[in-house]
Amino acid sequence: MKELVAKINAEFEAFTAETESLIEKGVKAAGARARKSTLEMEKMLKEFRKLSIEESKK
Repeated sequence: MKELVAKINAEFEAFTAETESLIEKGVKAAGARARKSTLEMEKMLKEFRKLSIEESKK
């Protein structure tokens, strides 16, 4: 579970960096990379939810 949380945090940092590039510098390609990060985070958050539910049942 700790590994998954670390991956989620890393992906969020990537998302933050890309959105800063998009907003502050106007790098349009950063928008696509930020959207890709959100899709990856969505997958990982679903996995986190699944694991946390399993852990709560123990």
